[in-house]
Amino acid sequence: MNENNAVMICGHGSRSVAAVEEFNVLARHFRERLPDYDVDSGFLEFAKPVIRDGLEALKARGAKKIICIPGMLFAAGHVKNDLPSEVNNFAAENPGIEVLFGRELAIDARLLRAAAERIEAAEKSSPTKMDRKDTLLMVVGRGTNDSDANSNVSKVARMLWEGMGFGWTEVCYSGVTHPLVDPGLAHAVKLGYKRIIVFPYFLFTGILVQRIYDGADNAQALNPDVEILKANYLNDHPMVIDTFLERVDEVLNGRNLMNCQLCKYREQIIGYEDAPGTPQVGHHHHVQGIGTDGDHDHGHGHSHGHGHSHGHGHEHGHDHHHHETVAEKA
Repeated sequence: MNENNAVMICGHGSRSVAAVEEFNVLARHFRERLPDYDVDSGFLEFAKPVIRDGLEALKARGAKKIICIPGMLFAAGHVKNDLPSEVNNFAAENPGIEVLFGRELAIDARLLRAAAERIEAAEKSSPTKMDRKDTLLMVVGRGTNDSDANSNVSKVARMLWEGMGFGWTEVCYSGVTHPLVDPGLAHAVKLGYKRIIVFPYFLFTGILVQRIYDGADNAQALNPDVEILKANYLNDHPMVIDTFLERVDEVLNGRNLMNCQLCKYREQIIGYEDAPGTPQVGHHHHVQGIGTDGDHDHGHGHSHGHGHSHGHGHEHGHDHHHHETVAEKA
């Protein structure tokens, strides 16, 4: 192995022990598929090691070039601000190391195929045979205060709808933006479809994914005449791993272009006109490395300056950026 070349996988982090374990499986896939690179990983919030620890470990092992890859689906505040802040600070303090930052997974044909397989598996799990024209696909995104990232969930849903031939598709989100899961499903059941497939467009499990599944169970209990199936999230599907490795290759071959066309930090997007030029700084210091639910109970509340409090008893579905969302302004 050429230890001068390294890959750093930058994860979101979670209070969920299972989510952290699934992310660590992803890191093992990287090590198997990239035998010529030193590979390490870290988290933006909650779980350990934090991203800085992973970078320092690579440095200690002699890395001279580090490719940092966001372990995230879309470029919202974490990819646009929080991760670059971590990476740029390390690079500024270590001028002898070439530090490169890759792009998010984004919308990719391989991820769509992986999503389709998860949805097909949910269909096969049911003893009932049903035509897709009688099925509504509910795609659930994480939800952020970045409308560009949120719109990507709608694009994924549309492509799955047309590509797989469902009768209808709806989109909802686990937090921050609207519609949320419960009202989204309440609306969906009114459309008259015999089956609804709830598909969390997430990489890993966690408290938010469990909340989505709980919402599906509640909707099923309230609507016994509609079959509601729960599809698995993406996890370490082989085509997810292939997409991550493509992001590494893009950095090495000069094709690493983040989609900034509708980025609220660079363009005056409707509802976020004051966001361009916002300093590129992180907002996760208060939750960096504080641990998962497996380490300790952390049920106290804290305020994020949005006029409402959150308990640490859940996974964060937002980006911690202090800009009002359209919903909050209403």
